[in-house]
Amino acid sequence: MRHWRSAAIAALALLGGAATARMPGWQVAWGAAQMRVEGPAADRVAKAGAVTIRQIVHVSAAGSRVRIRLSNIAGDAPLRIAAASLARGTPGKAAVAAPRALRFAGAPGIVIAPGAEAYSDPLPIPVVAGDDLAISLFFPQPAAIPTGHPGARASTFLVAGDATASPDLADAARIGGWWSLADVEVQGGTAPRGTIVAIGDSITDGYGIVDDSNTRWPDLLARRLSAATATRGLSVVNAGIGGNRVLLDGLGPNLLARFDRDVIARPGVTHVIVLEGVNDLGVLTRDHPVGAAEHQAMVAAITGAYRQMAERAHAHGLMVIGGTITPFAGSDYYHPGAETEADRQAINAFIRTSGTFDAVVDFDRALRDPARPDRLLAAYDSGDHLHPSAAGYRAMADAVPLALFHRARR
Repeated sequence: MRHWRSAAIAALALLGGAATARMPGWQVAWGAAQMRVEGPAADRVAKAGAVTIRQIVHVSAAGSRVRIRLSNIAGDAPLRIAAASLARGTPGKAAVAAPRALRFAGAPGIVIAPGAEAYSDPLPIPVVAGDDLAISLFFPQPAAIPTGHPGARASTFLVAGDATASPDLADAARIGGWWSLADVEVQGGTAPRGTIVAIGDSITDGYGIVDDSNTRWPDLLARRLSAATATRGLSVVNAGIGGNRVLLDGLGPNLLARFDRDVIARPGVTHVIVLEGVNDLGVLTRDHPVGAAEHQAMVAAITGAYRQMAERAHAHGLMVIGGTITPFAGSDYYHPGAETEADRQAINAFIRTSGTFDAVVDFDRALRDPARPDRLLAAYDSGDHLHPSAAGYRAMADAVPLALFHRARR
């Protein structure tokens, strides 16, 4: 595998306590990839008038101070958030205990310019990995083009007016999704720290899990890291977007376009696990067959994109881990043929052998049926022959060698 350059060595040394701009002391304890939110929930929020949205997130890092990062990257107009609060929460429940007001440069609210993001002031509150936090945001006028993450697979609550200070939300409606909330960051933990970003598509985003269960494979990986002495203190951020593609926009901006914002720009990131490409392959032949030249061009474009992302990450001292694309033969949505399977095999061979990545997690090997390696093993198949089952997500998390992250302690 590729050796890290001096920038990577310097970045890892910072975990021992040296302070530079790369490691400012903040660690992302939870995060979500931001995109334009569309559909019935967005229409409902847009028509609701002044509303409070309460969203529950599951954090994977400890600290004594907390701040949040809010986003208006998809907006075409300034976004006003007039009040916000933070409290300890419970997945699937709107009620919280003793919400505490968040401030923005000392003010109760903030206006975020179109395409911009903003931090809250730090709030002194102790959290540990595995805590659930409730963030309540009051929108006097919701955005016409909202920013957020629709694939939350968590209950989010909507109520009229400013209820950010209310422990209970009477008559709250469940709407799902995360709204304008990009990150929860912590500061002040005692363990050596770093953040792993898992970036990908619906398989990373957790398609098919039970809502509010926090059983996506990155969630399960975070629990493994927290339970092991050598990796305790590392957090995991899920930057998956359902339906996302490496090369072209579709559901969310393409992976190349969002890589810097979703990975490199986050504070304290030391590793990134890249698992994406199945939607590019599937869409290529979903509606009609294409010729050999188109298949070859797709493989070249995806592997070229991997090289570009690896170079960008290495320039910032990150360790880049490639995840092999999992089987999807039998998918009724993509109905891939032999040519598409050959493309997947070619891309996986590149991931395993090209040296582009510092390490490889062989998700393909972990999930495939040995008797029919173009298909998911039945026990790991959700039933659509594309997305893993609960057992499949567990197998993915277990396939990640924790020794990859021991280097952050050297």
